[in-house]
Amino acid sequence: MNDRNSLAKGMAEAFMDGSVSIPYALLRTYRALKLSDTEGMLLLHLLAFRQLEQNEFPTIEQLQERIGASPAIVGQAVQKLMKQGFITIDEQFDPQSGVQSEKYNLSGLFQKIGVLLAAGELPLRSGSTGDVSPYRDQSESASVTLIANAGTHNLFVLFEQEFGRPLTPMEYETINGWLDQDQYADELIRFALKESVFAGKLHFRYIDRILLEWSRNRVTNVEEARLHAQKFRAGR
Repeated sequence: MNDRNSLAKGMAEAFMDGSVSIPYALLRTYRALKLSDTEGMLLLHLLAFRQLEQNEFPTIEQLQERIGASPAIVGQAVQKLMKQGFITIDEQFDPQSGVQSEKYNLSGLFQKIGVLLAAGELPLRSGSTGDVSPYRDQSESASVTLIANAGTHNLFVLFEQEFGRPLTPMEYETINGWLDQDQYADELIRFALKESVFAGKLHFRYIDRILLEWSRNRVTNVEEARLHAQKFRAGR
């Protein structure tokens, strides 16, 4: 019994030594920022990785293990946080070692929190009067968002199935760029992935070149892409 008490005391002290500094403002406002519990927990773990493990760019697998969600869900959460400006991925170069690395930048998150607090738009407390749940509108919005993004989510899953592994945050950002910035149709991205598999060149740069080639030739749908691919192969 004494050994057990000593072990418990030692573990308690270790937990205290390994504490993470979490901004209370994040806990207070993440609902008002329309973040889900998974997205909020993801941000907390990014802080924990940075503070305790000096790891500024944890992998999807590491985040998945901590959060207990599937790689697709974690990847989708990272992609959403990046798309809405809560986090960015910065590249850094060490001139002494010549090593180039990446890290998550959370400055966008804290800027959004600052704007929210400065405007006095704090989330409703659980003791608010009335029968309306303070999270009702957010839950309904989340449901609509999930339905609207169902096709995009399936696109990410398709890439993970073809690559046989979870996508990296940079790969999620690449797909998001194809959809939002380049405005490639979902079906074209899927067909470009299929073409890369057919050619035995399954990597993102090759897929990007395919999409760029189609864009230059004003290919807008799968049928046009199929004809263009056939002409290309016939002319080789």
